[in-house]
Amino acid sequence: MSVPLSDLNVGESGIIVKLNVKGAARQRLLAMGLVKGETILVKRVAPLGDPIDFVIKGYHLSLRKTEADEILVESQD
Repeated sequence: MSVPLSDLNVGESGIIVKLNVKGAARQRLLAMGLVKGETILVKRVAPLGDPIDFVIKGYHLSLRKTEADEILVESQD
């Protein structure tokens, strides 16, 4: 069952299954390594919930909650 990336808690990881983004924003996310089948880990969340820090392909990536809402993952935890 796939859930939005923003629904994962700190310490949980998931496998990317779909990006619900089009155009230039999609190309930007793909260029940052957010590709189907890649594992992504939630490292920390800012005090007010935005942005969220992730680890993907060995580097840290911060995304806004609205951006993370558009990325569907299968939870591994």
